[in-house]
Amino acid sequence: MKEFIEFIAKYLVDDPESVVVQETFDDDRKVNLTLRVKKEDVGKVVGKKGKTAIAMRILLTAIAAKEGKRASLEILD
Repeated sequence: MKEFIEFIAKYLVDDPESVVVQETFDDDRKVNLTLRVKKEDVGKVVGKKGKTAIAMRILLTAIAAKEGKRASLEILD
């Protein structure tokens, strides 16, 4: 899951080297991902009216469900 979000984010931003994804686990079934990009690139990751971020979260939820887990994504600058 972490690699998937990192892959998507690197193609959206101007500086792919600045993309950092941290993965933490609440328990066996809950995964929290934190995506950190440069301040200038936050808009590209979030998208108009948050559509890109919503799409990323939907895909992440689908991947997590396939593995029997729950996932959340937080985007930081």
